[in-house]
Amino acid sequence: MTQHHGMPLPWIASCFGVIFFWSEHKPHVMNLQSLAAELRGFVGITRKKQIGNLLQFFPIDSERIIASFGEDAAVIDDGDEVLLLAADGIWSKLMQADPEWSGYCSVLVNVHDIAAMGGWPVAMVDVLSVDDQEVAKRVLQGMKKGIERFNVPIIGGHLHPDTPYSALDVAILGKAKKDAVILSSTARPGEVIVAAADMDGAPHPSFSINFDSTSFKDRKTLLFQLGSMQELGEAGLVKAGKDISNPGLLGTLAMLLETSGVGAVVDVDRIPVPKGLDIASWLKMYPGMGFVVSTKPENVTRVLEVFHRRGLTAAVIGRVTSGQKLVIRSGDEEADLFDFAVDCVTGIR
Repeated sequence: MTQHHGMPLPWIASCFGVIFFWSEHKPHVMNLQSLAAELRGFVGITRKKQIGNLLQFFPIDSERIIASFGEDAAVIDDGDEVLLLAADGIWSKLMQADPEWSGYCSVLVNVHDIAAMGGWPVAMVDVLSVDDQEVAKRVLQGMKKGIERFNVPIIGGHLHPDTPYSALDVAILGKAKKDAVILSSTARPGEVIVAAADMDGAPHPSFSINFDSTSFKDRKTLLFQLGSMQELGEAGLVKAGKDISNPGLLGTLAMLLETSGVGAVVDVDRIPVPKGLDIASWLKMYPGMGFVVSTKPENVTRVLEVFHRRGLTAAVIGRVTSGQKLVIRSGDEEADLFDFAVDCVTGIR
């Protein structure tokens, strides 16, 4: 069994009575220093750095707010349950590349923010600004497809029909059981890191850093996959996690670690990669249906079983540490991806 800084990494897991073993002798990935530099400069990660600077303008003075900045959704006390409130603005580059895919993604990303918290979505509102009616039509077609796939209605919002640009923003309301909420700020040293994603898909033809694993699947399948996080939260198997978003797997993990005030070591040879893709490309992709969580070592087998049963490929990729760094490893090589003492992803700790 491999060790790092005295802490064992449990690469063996049992699911359905079958033992799966990730080989210790997989070929090494590209030079780790080059990979780390490439990921640190990836725009999906670098564009998050301004978030922390905004907090000074938004003082929170409410006993009902359980969690806010740094989470996939704000958590608001509502008795035995909590309200989950989130919003996402579609990247302008995506809107320019494919308005219909942008509309679909506006639903996709919001639904995943609620799912990542162990909750279920209730409804959405949107703000659509357009300078071209054909663009508007394509955006709305995409949104309609997303609504049909994920069964979450848009019940209001605002339309700017004559702006000199096209933009789309969507906010979502969800709910979760109070004792089953999964946060980004609760990872603890010694926990195991599990990555899970649907590998049945391909890079989107209009936007190659988006991996489409959802648009061609039926509602029942998608909702069953999304329900994995709710099941994990309600079973008490996972307390910290996020949906893998535009910063990619390691960028998303870095956001979780930074918010939790911890570090991690990740073995990149353990990261599942879809057939036909290289590790560097995959780590810069939004996977469509994917999550990264931390869990206690004794819960690993059950966490992997839940993801596997719900149609996601899952693997242990590392362990949370008490340090200030996200370290990536391949064989005997190591590289610092982020040193949170000097680097920031979002600036939220």
